[in-house]
Amino acid sequence: MADIQIEDGILRIQQLDIQDPSVAAILSAYPQTRWAEITRRAVKIGLGYLKGGERD
Repeated sequence: MADIQIEDGILRIQQLDIQDPSVAAILSAYPQTRWAEITRRAVKIGLGYLKGGERD
């Protein structure tokens, strides 16, 4: 289970494991120096799709 904290509007995720070979293949196509930024953007986009879902 990942440790997720929200502090001053900043989302901090530690020990996040994503077991998805297709996602790993996509990410590995980019230089490792960009992985953190790409993952940050993907999480931001994914959470944006959930906006309003807390009412469902």
